[in-house]
Amino acid sequence: MKKDQHIIVIGSGFAGLSAASVLAKSGYQVTVLEKNDQAGGRARIWEKDGFKFDMGPSWYWMPDVFENYFALFGKKVSDFYDLKRLDPGYQIYFGKDDRMEIPASMEALEQLFEQEEPGSSKNLQEFLKQAAYKYKVGMGEYVFRPSHSITEFIDFRLIKESFRIQMLTSMSKHVRKYFKNPKLIKLLEFPVLFLGATPQNTPAMYSMMNYADLALGTWYPMGGMHEIVKAMVKTALEQGVEIKLNHEVLKIETEGGKVKYVITNQGIVHADFVIAGADYEHVDQTLLDKTGQNYDRKYWDSRTMSPSSLLFYIGLNKKVGGIQHHNLFFDEDFELHAEEIYTHPKWPQKPLFYVSCASKTDASVAPQGYENLFFLMPVAPNLKDEETTREYYFDLMVNRFEKITGQKIKDNIVLKRSYAHHDFITDYHSFKGNAYGLANTLSQTAFFKPAMKSKKIKNLLFTGQLTVPGPGVPPSLISGQVAAQEAMKLMR
Repeated sequence: MKKDQHIIVIGSGFAGLSAASVLAKSGYQVTVLEKNDQAGGRARIWEKDGFKFDMGPSWYWMPDVFENYFALFGKKVSDFYDLKRLDPGYQIYFGKDDRMEIPASMEALEQLFEQEEPGSSKNLQEFLKQAAYKYKVGMGEYVFRPSHSITEFIDFRLIKESFRIQMLTSMSKHVRKYFKNPKLIKLLEFPVLFLGATPQNTPAMYSMMNYADLALGTWYPMGGMHEIVKAMVKTALEQGVEIKLNHEVLKIETEGGKVKYVITNQGIVHADFVIAGADYEHVDQTLLDKTGQNYDRKYWDSRTMSPSSLLFYIGLNKKVGGIQHHNLFFDEDFELHAEEIYTHPKWPQKPLFYVSCASKTDASVAPQGYENLFFLMPVAPNLKDEETTREYYFDLMVNRFEKITGQKIKDNIVLKRSYAHHDFITDYHSFKGNAYGLANTLSQTAFFKPAMKSKKIKNLLFTGQLTVPGPGVPPSLISGQVAAQEAMKLMR
């Protein structure tokens, strides 16, 4: 009987909650063990003095992935939260009095491209047509494959598709084939810089992200990104999932090539199967004995990680004019910052950064007349993280924000909290303090990623941003679904 089989899911991030709910719906007894005092993994919230901050993800892209997920349980997104499309989706600052708003309508977007580079609207149409095809194939064919081995992809049609979606061409070359204007190039390359690699090392397949951005749009769930977590928790509980907060897994005990039980800070929990949604490297290298590890230390140290982030959650006692919900500050050298993240890792000289102002869309996240700001600067993982360094970059970002927007904010800060490498490690056991998982390089795509399936332990699978299909909220949702399906195959 399925109910006699107890499945432990470690971690209540998007992947963990997704896997748990799918398994419980299929009749299994499922318990989620969460280290922290609230569910959601990196998508936790921090509330203080009438302000509410999403601590992690702040961009809602690929709305179809969320709709498809909740449809598995006979629900719609609208059953849980009010989703609003942002228009403009975001804006990019290239300098003082030099900004570009990215409109929601395709007609307005084509006009914007024409204005920046005459004749480019036709190229945009072709570029997005290809990107739409990659999205359809990538999200329909590739991401739902567990990628246990290359044999899953040895199929003439898929090999042909791999060339059509440009697995072997770089994003940098692909974008420059269509556009010459440096502002348009920055616009099209920014998703890969913030999501895991340099454009030169990212397959052109990831122009599907431009389709997600420019065609499918940038959205916002009223109440904040944590509303997705609340919806997923509610769904999990309705399926019969038990969620135990403040239960940190300290050890996975195995016997005869199988997990026997897990040891938590609250005691021992027996398991017939385990899905690890916690940080993969931490589970592999710390929670498992050496005999059960998938990889050695050399393997992990050779992985190319996505950036970490230096974050500041800021409450202001006034409103700020001119800015949008999402704001990208690209007034410095894009390539230099990318090099300082990936090629020669160090704290950047002249960083790009991002500012979210959710209170522009949602009055519930700040007291009346106040503003909720979220500053994010992508930085290399595994850097020395000190308070003096954080403060240096806080001043740098605020000074540039004030200069470029013409808005003074420093004297109006009534609430401030920083978050960086040390916090990612403490709160999530994040490998090298990374924020997004593995970089999306060709050598770390599909079956080249850390394997979902344990090579040595029959009843252990991994899920989340360090395994397939990759980093980001929609891929993590999918990763949980794939892990659940694989677990059910193994338990038959």
